[in-house]
Amino acid sequence: MAVDTQTIYLLAAGGERALEQLDTTTNNLANVNTPGFKRIIEEEMSQHVPPNGSDAYNMLIFPRFKSTQVVLSEGPLRKTDSPFDLALKGRGFFAVKTPNGELYTRNGHFTLNANGVLVDANGNPVLDISGKEIVLSGNGKVTVTPDGLVFEDDRQVGVLKIVDFAKVKPVGNSYYQGVGAPTATDAEVLQGFLEGSNVNPVKEMVNLIEAQRRFEIYGNLTRALAQVDLRTNEIGKV
Repeated sequence: MAVDTQTIYLLAAGGERALEQLDTTTNNLANVNTPGFKRIIEEEMSQHVPPNGSDAYNMLIFPRFKSTQVVLSEGPLRKTDSPFDLALKGRGFFAVKTPNGELYTRNGHFTLNANGVLVDANGNPVLDISGKEIVLSGNGKVTVTPDGLVFEDDRQVGVLKIVDFAKVKPVGNSYYQGVGAPTATDAEVLQGFLEGSNVNPVKEMVNLIEAQRRFEIYGNLTRALAQVDLRTNEIGKV
């Protein structure tokens, strides 16, 4: 029974991993048209099964994902001609002030709110290099230079805070948390452009089908094991 118990837990854990893979792939597909979205992948790991002397309590080995990785390759650029649409060419992220603290995004679809504050698509202020909000009157011509200087007519109103990280963690709504200390970046700001998602929908559809098949396999094996146990118990009663 110990081996059967281990197999049940192993299949259940494998099915759960398949569901996680389905969720991740579905999320990637849902954000195909989200500006600046970065594809997410689950990095799986294998686990060594140590000798346990047939100790049933130490035989439960679960498949699991090692970590969630964000693929930081650049997405395609789309010209919009909107003065508040900004894209980054090169590594880096715009810094944004959110209720959960400073977060980072590649989604440069910015606008002005009622108070003249430069905000992102979620209404959160885009940060200046000093950590302050960028405020404009809304009456002048807005120009953003490749190095992130923001002008309204001839008056400089701020410098975009753009930082980079070796790794980032997705937190939803096109936001990321930096892993480790931020570093400087030489990313170029392109005004009147938006960076598209780096998700390849065809590849993600293939991944979705594979994840669905993987889940079905675990489910079929679990049902087959249940049938074997049932018949074994019936034989034992004869």
